[in-house]
Amino acid sequence: MRLSRSVASVTVAVALVLSLPYEAMPHARVRTGPPTAAEPFGATCRTSVSGSRVTAYCHNPYPGTDRVGLHIECARWWDLDSDGSPVDVGPAQTVRLTGRCWMEVRSAWVSHERA
Repeated sequence: MRLSRSVASVTVAVALVLSLPYEAMPHARVRTGPPTAAEPFGATCRTSVSGSRVTAYCHNPYPGTDRVGLHIECARWWDLDSDGSPVDVGPAQTVRLTGRCWMEVRSAWVSHERA
């Protein structure tokens, strides 16, 4: 009698597993195509203005190289604005960019470009 109960239990379990829809069955997931998220990029820059001098420190925590450049806009109309030469910031590197105006600084910013 016990044998028929265990056979019945196994038969019911097999029937339930076979009746599951295909989506509910475990299967390997294979990713096709390029990854959906873009690779992180861009150095983090801190810019400070002290009188007529500008200093920016840029640190790149990502594996790609970032090309950064310091841009300074001077407050006086006769004072020339400046765009610094681009500098490559490799992975885990920190660079210092400096520049100045003759008088006051109106604004300063750092541009980023993939190297």
